Amino acid sequence: MSSATLPTSATGDGRLAASALWLSVPLVPRNVALSLLHGYRATISHAYGDVCKYYPSCSAYAVGAVQQHGALKGSLMAAARIARCHPWAAGGIDDVPPHKNFSYDLTPHGFVVPLGKD
Repeated sequence: MSSATLPTSATGDGRLAASALWLSVPLVPRNVALSLLHGYRATISHAYGDVCKYYPSCSAYAVGAVQQHGALKGSLMAAARIARCHPWAAGGIDDVPPHKNFSYDLTPHGFVVPLGKD
């Protein structure tokens, strides 16, 4: 997976520490969903080109929503965004609302890991 397929806001410099391995278990569904989204963005999304009426694109929105809100709620937010995308939509900037209690870090490839200890 290349970080080039992700928006800059969806990447970070976090690393999964061995001491935080058990803390990352609840993040597995989120990271599996992100793997699927990365695969989509690296293959199928390029076939469509730059046709999205919204910024960020629907797939980039889905990545941000899953990162911030988890696999289930993030997927529902992405589905709602896709439903808003139709020929009569005005489009424009539509960023993912940040989760008020987001306490994780992002890797260079966009995966979510527990915060590293300073």
